[in-house]
Amino acid sequence: MVVRREQLELVWRGAKAVVTHRAVQVGALVGAVMLSLWNVERVPHTSVLPAAIGLLPFAIGKYVLCPLRWHALSASGRTRAWHVRAYAESEILGLISPWHAGADLWRVHRLEATGVRRTSAIASVALDRFVGAVGLIVAVAVCGITMPPMVLVVALGLAAVVLVAAILVRRRRPGLAGSWPWPSPKVFTAGVVLSIGYQATILGLLIGALQAVGDSVSAFQLVAVFGASQLAGVLPGVHGASPREGALVAGLASIGVSWTAAFGAVALTALLYWVAALLFGGGCFLLRWRGWFKDPRPMAALCAGGTGAGLIAAAPVPD
Repeated sequence: MVVRREQLELVWRGAKAVVTHRAVQVGALVGAVMLSLWNVERVPHTSVLPAAIGLLPFAIGKYVLCPLRWHALSASGRTRAWHVRAYAESEILGLISPWHAGADLWRVHRLEATGVRRTSAIASVALDRFVGAVGLIVAVAVCGITMPPMVLVVALGLAAVVLVAAILVRRRRPGLAGSWPWPSPKVFTAGVVLSIGYQATILGLLIGALQAVGDSVSAFQLVAVFGASQLAGVLPGVHGASPREGALVAGLASIGVSWTAAFGAVALTALLYWVAALLFGGGCFLLRWRGWFKDPRPMAALCAGGTGAGLIAAAPVPD
């Protein structure tokens, strides 16, 4: 057990060193953006206005709704503004890493910098991921009337597996479960609602991208294809070339969109992700580097309370 813990600690330190290394960040960032630009250049026709209109609700969903969900679930003691900035910074690292893992590592790192214990920080980010996945599954289930029965069965099956696993862990390992943040039903429901709202903004971005490449489809068909492609996101991949993008291209082609337009819309969507990330995340990095924002001093004590996360005892420190 001790050897395994030391191995996990070594892996964690190595991953953290890679994620926080500036040369790695810049290199991966440039490569990922160039890949997105190369994909968009292959599209014969694009229009800026529909893409910009679709980007606006997505930016609100990604950089407002998602941080608010994390803030409600984590009970980290930090302000909403702190969570918004830390989340925006993490998105840049998430887009250049498989499975968006870099974003999670950065959020854990930022929480640790404020004095939150590593186990509690990991639990906070894991809970946010879990609630986001629940929101996705609920959104897919709501769209079930327009989706193939098999896709709906897979979505509900995944939800059932996650729920059973959580119940078993809580019953058989009460000590482990007690160290994890278990939010109140009200907070959990609010998190799921925010997740569903975020999924709706991604759909708006996709609609704008389709309009930008000169194509359009039925809203019901698009919802079905979008829901099915989101399920492919459980497979690892790098942003812009992941199974989710591949499934979305194939799904759009299956409902009448030309392969060129489908590829172009998905490539444009991937590029618009970068536009928002560089604007908000890059801006937050720059302002913090320039000293506009300062991290609060580490907090010394931990205790249970709040929404059930039980991460800290000290009062929130103003930003």
